[in-house]
Amino acid sequence: IMLITHDLGVIAEMADDVAVMYLGRVVETADVDSIFHDPKHPYTQALLRSIPTVGRRARQRLDSIEGMVPDPFTRPSGCYFHPRCRFFMPGVCDEVTPASVLLSPGRTVSCHLYDGAARNG
Repeated sequence: IMLITHDLGVIAEMADDVAVMYLGRVVETADVDSIFHDPKHPYTQALLRSIPTVGRRARQRLDSIEGMVPDPFTRPSGCYFHPRCRFFMPGVCDEVTPASVLLSPGRTVSCHLYDGAARNG
């Protein structure tokens, strides 16, 4: 069964494997525990930082993802997330579409932090 949702609580309870998408592109895939406990893509990391929590951290201010979601009809070049990314690398992220990198079986990320483009390019 494929479930498409923005509700991270539903994902945590119902999913075994997760594909995180940003503007229609898959940016990260992994089992649900890895997504929630060891996110790799900057969008996944930012998304998880914006979730309200209970307990000691409940009174802390929620992080928001900087910037605005781009117009889907005029998507940015390169990585679609680069205008909002805290790890943005000029000349790389804004020019080259990141490839999907296999980190381990069942675990992929599409980000120049992992593909070597920043070092090679």
